[in-house]
Amino acid sequence: MDNVVKMQIEDRIAKITMNDADHFNCLSETMCAALISAIDEAYASECVGIIITAECKRGVWSAGHNIHELPTDGSDPLAYEVPMEHLLRKVQDIPIPVIACANGTVWGGACDLCLSCDMIVAADTATFAITPAKIGIPYNASGIMHFVNQLGINKAREMFFTANPITAEDALNVGLVNHIAPEDQLDALLEEKFCAPLRRNSVLSVSAIKRQFRILSKAVSTMSSESFERLNAYRAKVYRGEDYKEGITAFFEKRAPQYKGKASDLDE
Repeated sequence: MDNVVKMQIEDRIAKITMNDADHFNCLSETMCAALISAIDEAYASECVGIIITAECKRGVWSAGHNIHELPTDGSDPLAYEVPMEHLLRKVQDIPIPVIACANGTVWGGACDLCLSCDMIVAADTATFAITPAKIGIPYNASGIMHFVNQLGINKAREMFFTANPITAEDALNVGLVNHIAPEDQLDALLEEKFCAPLRRNSVLSVSAIKRQFRILSKAVSTMSSESFERLNAYRAKVYRGEDYKEGITAFFEKRAPQYKGKASDLDE
């Protein structure tokens, strides 16, 4: 697993830990591949549940997408085939419950990783921020729908438009997370609320129910091919534009970006 991920299986529960704290557990191509491999191994080992957590440095659970790997050649940074999108689909599709345990700050695409999990627990000091607007990235429709379905459209708008972090308590109140606790009590919380019930319940039943949730969530959010093409047209104007390049350049130069794009640039 390239040493960026470690996994421990105990009593049919797999604990997968992101172990690249020096790089703030960015969802790099290497990290995504290692997480996917660990998830597949957990399922092949007939685990009844998976926990995804992290070794934190400076309080960061994951800084999200690896900015160094974002394309600057006019291609879609969040296309269907990119590693992070593959990871999100793996978490959603693996037919056993996946629980995110956020014991630090969660940024950008790492928020989407948490929302792709079936349940989320968090330390009471954790924060969550979805930050594509800070870097000039046009987020994709599937990611936005994760937030809308989980939080409701108003809170989703607030998080995307402002890119401001929300506290664990706020995340609990709006339904982003299931439970919060002091960090030193997270393991006990996981055992009581999730691991013990998963061990004693029918994994066949739980697996069938998870598959149904996945199918039904897609059925609720159907859209016409014309609408989908419009969404992609808006996004393409952003990732092929100057603001996207400026956002990435400013990040590397550790300065505030100087965006010049106008809302009317998206007018058809």
